[in-house]
Amino acid sequence: MKKFSITVAGGGSTFTPGIIMMLLDHQEKFPIRRLCLYDNDAERQGIIAKACEILLRERAPEIDFRYTTDPENAFTDVDFVMAHIRVGKYAMREKDEKIPMKYGVVGQETCGPGGIAYGMRSIGGILEILDYMEKYSPDAWMLNYSNPAAIVAEATRKLRPNSKIINICDMPLGIMVRMARIMGISEKDLDISYFGLNHFGWWTKVKDKDGNDLMPALKEYVKENGYDITITEDQHEDQSWHDTFRKVRDVYAVDPDTLPNTYLKYYLCSDYVVEHTDPNYTRANQVMDGREKEVFTAARDIIEKGTAENCGFMKDDHASYIVDLACALAFNTKEKMLLIVPNEGAIENFDPEAMVEIPCIVGKNGYEKIAQGRIPQFQKGLMEQQVSVEKLVVEAWVEGSYQKLWQALTLSKTVPSAAVAKQILDDLIEANKDYWPELK
Repeated sequence: MKKFSITVAGGGSTFTPGIIMMLLDHQEKFPIRRLCLYDNDAERQGIIAKACEILLRERAPEIDFRYTTDPENAFTDVDFVMAHIRVGKYAMREKDEKIPMKYGVVGQETCGPGGIAYGMRSIGGILEILDYMEKYSPDAWMLNYSNPAAIVAEATRKLRPNSKIINICDMPLGIMVRMARIMGISEKDLDISYFGLNHFGWWTKVKDKDGNDLMPALKEYVKENGYDITITEDQHEDQSWHDTFRKVRDVYAVDPDTLPNTYLKYYLCSDYVVEHTDPNYTRANQVMDGREKEVFTAARDIIEKGTAENCGFMKDDHASYIVDLACALAFNTKEKMLLIVPNEGAIENFDPEAMVEIPCIVGKNGYEKIAQGRIPQFQKGLMEQQVSVEKLVVEAWVEGSYQKLWQALTLSKTVPSAAVAKQILDDLIEANKDYWPELK
């Protein structure tokens, strides 16, 4: 069986150890000959990488492991680039969340003004990595799950239309894991239909492998509980995620014909979200005090002890999805997966140039979209508003346009007025002066 060369772009991320743990767990079906971590922050990456080096030396010494800040070294002789970058790291995420909250607006990593700010930082970073890959390994695939995926995907559609990049998100998978647990089966046994944008979608069909319709039972559960269950090993197990999964009850009530993505709460229940968010201690602070400290403490512990035995690194569901995708491309498995792709008629009554999230069949030549037919007016209206936001953000980045970014913020369903949008924008410009293109 062929062995693969992988570069993880965003090597200093808190998610990197979980990805490596999952890759090691799947060596039988997806063997690796070379694994490289790449980051532009040598100090941060160094802590994660030194710990991973010890881990790999103990558990998979046959893998050629390296870490670097040199693009040529990182992207030469690569089959897959797994990209999960965070331009500006958690310090900027904190500003993304807290600046809108000053004005009574949802402060969230990927939704509303926070997602727009993050998108403006991410576009350049993703394009840079994509260009490195195409320069040094033109036959490689980039599997990108960097947020905000919707804006990043629109940027790559518009600016790198012929590139071998597939944009993905693990949140629908995480929800489907919960659906499967509710029904007492494996998520691998689910057959679904789904449409929307990233962090902005709906399930229209959920069946088991025998073709039995699970929607009625799931709807009854969601009506009372949302998607909230107890999964002790789940990365989304803290209290804020319990609240998010329970809030699905109210989002579902707006359209009980479908089952919603959790992120719709930020658009349909924005007043509730603002009321229940501490403007001085947002989700970014929770992550910095939680996962970031835990992962880096575990890494330093491995380095200090010189062994990864009984280490604190845990595999996560980010990686299971990305391994399945890589296997589908490498071995032509024809697996059905949710991807973020150009619509081009897959949703019949929606913008053909929109980047939509729908099921696709993945094989060695890429993906084939599964048509989702016509969508209801309610979802169509919401999606048209949101996709316009995403397109305007990309146009603002390309053109350096203050006006278009103001329009994007004004059009966001989370923002109450153009005046508030302008206040938020001016604050975001000041906070992001080291990251955004100059706006005129």
